[in-house]
Amino acid sequence: MAKYNPVQFIQEVRQEVAKVTWPTWKEVWITTIMVLVMVTLAAIFFLLTDQVIGWLMQVMLGGNR
Repeated sequence: MAKYNPVQFIQEVRQEVAKVTWPTWKEVWITTIMVLVMVTLAAIFFLLTDQVIGWLMQVMLGGNR
């Protein structure tokens, strides 16, 4: 079984983190807004789809609300 050196591990982690390309604040904001817009559009789509399917089921089964 290999022995692990915590100091060496932390040094390697720091080296790898230094290689990461972090997004700018502008990129973060643009991406956040895009996600919120897409979530809103998906929510509206599923709401309308649910309403249409519910109405079709009511018509097909002849139910009254």
